[in-house]
Formats: sequence, structure tokens, C-alpha cells
Amino acid sequence: MNELPFQGRTAIVTGGAEGIGRATAVRLALGGARVFTGDIQVRPENSERFAKLGIEPLECDVRSDTAVRRLVETALAKTGRLDILVNNAGIGMVKQIPDVTEEEWDRVLDTNLKAVFLTCKYSIGPMRTGGGGSIVNVSSNAGILPRAHDPVYSTSKGALIALTRSLALCHARDKIRVNAVCPGPVGDTGMMNADLAKATDPQAFADQMIDASPLARAHRRMITPDEVAESICYLASDAAIMVTGTSIAIDGGKSLGVPPKA
Repeated sequence: MNELPFQGRTAIVTGGAEGIGRATAVRLALGGARVFTGDIQVRPENSERFAKLGIEPLECDVRSDTAVRRLVETALAKTGRLDILVNNAGIGMVKQIPDVTEEEWDRVLDTNLKAVFLTCKYSIGPMRTGGGGSIVNVSSNAGILPRAHDPVYSTSKGALIALTRSLALCHARDKIRVNAVCPGPVGDTGMMNADLAKATDPQAFADQMIDASPLARAHRRMITPDEVAESICYLASDAAIMVTGTSIAIDGGKSLGVPPKA
């Protein structure tokens, strides 16, 4: 088994400052990749670890065409290639459609869907020139099974799965693989931590998230960012050379349906 499966490859990870994105960036770097992370804000707490691993953090508002193009161009200028793109940046919103403003709709769809369009728009060309590549989109169990409490978020993640499948068909001839992972509930992410901070009873909220996922409930814990990153890195590796257009649910069975009573 190759201990450095990503040796000599260049990777971009959006939303790489924390949670799933950070865990993925670290795993790719440990596997030999030159990693560039793009996030709305560079976090000082990552500086020492990222520097040791050769990870270069860059400020990038993924909703901006100019910012995304700059992110891709920086990776290309410094390494001359692009092999892996992980679209992890995303935000949530719990609100019913009649109460959603146009601005809120645009913010969620622009972050969770338009951003992926932009990164793919500027990454597919270099990947094609380089003889192929792997794109992994971070969707959600909400993209597989829509949820009543967050219809805008569910819509954005369902559309992301559709985009994943379409791009996989379009670019198989270019040896570019496009897949998705669908996590949830994942602890220690920006989204989950924000929800816990807003909850009247954080422990009760965490227990509710855990109980909605059969395996999470059985293990009495949430899924970890590293567990999601493991699947992302599999899809990015040559071990998945014939895998494209798939969506892997990493949700402890949450998207299977209504779990049995405890």
C-alpha cells in the first residue's frame, strides 16, 4: 500500500479552516499532496500545524468569481497543476420558506451551490490538461432525504448531488471523477458548533442530533470530521479510479428513514 497516495499532487479544499475541511486538508497533506485551503477567513490557530504540513491557507469568499479564480490560479502558479478539488464550504439555515428573504435564499444557494459551480468552472480546464483529476463535493444527508426544518438548505444540498452526477457524466471522458459525500450529524464543525451555541439546552440539542442517526445513537456520539475526511480522501485517491457520480452517506444511517425506537 502506498503510504503517500497523493505524492506530487495538488489539492484545493474550500472551507478548510475548520471541521471537515481542515481534517481533509490535513489528511491530504499527510498523504503527500500540496494543499491550498480557501476560506472566508484565515485562522491563526491553524498557522503552526498548516506550516509544518505545507498547507497554504488563503482567504476566499467562495461566492465570488474573482476570489475563486484567484484561489485556483494561485495553486496553479505555485505547483503547475491541479489534481484534487474538495468543495466543502457551506452554511446552513433553519427557516420555513414563507419566512425566508430573497437575500437569505441567495446567501445559502450561493455558498452551497454557486460556489461549487465557480470552483469547477476554473478547475476542470487544468484537470483536463493534466490528464484527469478528482472532485469531491460535500453535500449532506439532507440532500438525500429532504428535511422539514431546513428546506432551503435541503434544496441546496439536493441540487449539489444533481450537479455532481451531471458533471460526472460530462467529464468522464476527461478522466475527471466527480463524487459527493453526504455527512451528518458531524460534531466539531462550524455549523454544528453554531447550532449548539444557539440552543437553549446544548446537551439536549446534541442528544437530539445523535438520536436521529441509528449508528450515532448506538455509539452515543456524533460522527467526527476525520471520519468524513477518510471517505473524501478515498474518493480523491486512485483506489476510487473507477468511482464517479456516486454519493456516499456518512450519516450513521440517518438518511435511511425513521429509525427504530430505542
